[in-house]
Amino acid sequence: MEKIAVIGGGIIGMTLANYLDTSKFEVTLFDAKEGQATRASAGIISPWLSKRRNKQWYQLAKDGAAFFPKLIQDLALDDSIYKQSGTLIFRTKEALEDLAALAEERKKEAPEIGDISLLSAEETAKALPLLKPTPSLFVSGGGRLDGHAYLSHLAARLEQKRVQVVSERVQLRKEATQWLVSGTFGHKSFDRVILAPGPSLKPLLEEIGICADIRPQKGQLIVFQTPYLHSQEWPVAMLEGEADFIPFNNGTILVGATHENDARWDLAPTETAYQQLIQNTAPFLTDSDQLATWTHTMRVGTRAYTSDFAPFFAPVPEEPTLIAASGLGSSGLTTGPYIGYLIADYLNTGTWRGEHYQKPIGTYLSRI
Repeated sequence: MEKIAVIGGGIIGMTLANYLDTSKFEVTLFDAKEGQATRASAGIISPWLSKRRNKQWYQLAKDGAAFFPKLIQDLALDDSIYKQSGTLIFRTKEALEDLAALAEERKKEAPEIGDISLLSAEETAKALPLLKPTPSLFVSGGGRLDGHAYLSHLAARLEQKRVQVVSERVQLRKEATQWLVSGTFGHKSFDRVILAPGPSLKPLLEEIGICADIRPQKGQLIVFQTPYLHSQEWPVAMLEGEADFIPFNNGTILVGATHENDARWDLAPTETAYQQLIQNTAPFLTDSDQLATWTHTMRVGTRAYTSDFAPFFAPVPEEPTLIAASGLGSSGLTTGPYIGYLIADYLNTGTWRGEHYQKPIGTYLSRI
């Protein structure tokens, strides 16, 4: 039986470990957890109105969103983890009309976008009563995913699959045809390794003489506990600026997230980030003073970005038994589960279906 190591227990690693055929493979997952972007995140699954020019990225994000019904069924996700809630989008009147036209055009190839409606101010307020009456665009196919809850659920499933999980940071090297993963436990030998540790991919690959085009970015969001116990009935809202308003179950509402390029590996929550998110959100609320009355906590994680803001996931050049995946950025909750599935499908079946979603992996990896 082939022995596989998955290094990184974020959204890619956990998803692919759950999809790997354990009748074929003996799987061990190594996960340090510190700073993990997915564990700190919650986000909106609604990529269809992005105006990014990268057509490969859009195809990946579109197919990633379309993958969610299968993901929900295969991994038994309940609505505390993922829910198709619909998405409200706030822009100027002219911009909303342009987005509505774009949505209708993209719906031709992405029917999962659902119903598309330009809402009046009154209709918006009725859909999400905490927001000021403001015109918006509503797409019914949008949803929200709680990254922390997703990982916890998948970790429990791995126990049922008898996949060993080792919770510590590791080192990697190659001896002959085998990969050696090392930590406080000593050394473990594997036939194949999948690297999906976010921005920590860079130092891991440097250990075996490969340079990765990866940089860390700090992200912070606020988790509010509010008295609105029917909050799960509300749509998510993509506000103008750097703040999304994401209602979850039983009064939990998340606001975020920041994009801090200079903080690197710092995981301390900051008052500056809190105030920034509050200031971006307050103008959209009917009663912004409520924010100060709600108890809150902060989530902090570190995302991985490439120079062109596009992800990569493929076998490493000249190392066919080593697969690397990283660079998801802030769209990782949309693209990460599908990437994990594609890698697992490749290992299970031998068929690779990821090339048309990305540039050649040599764009991001080079020998030192």
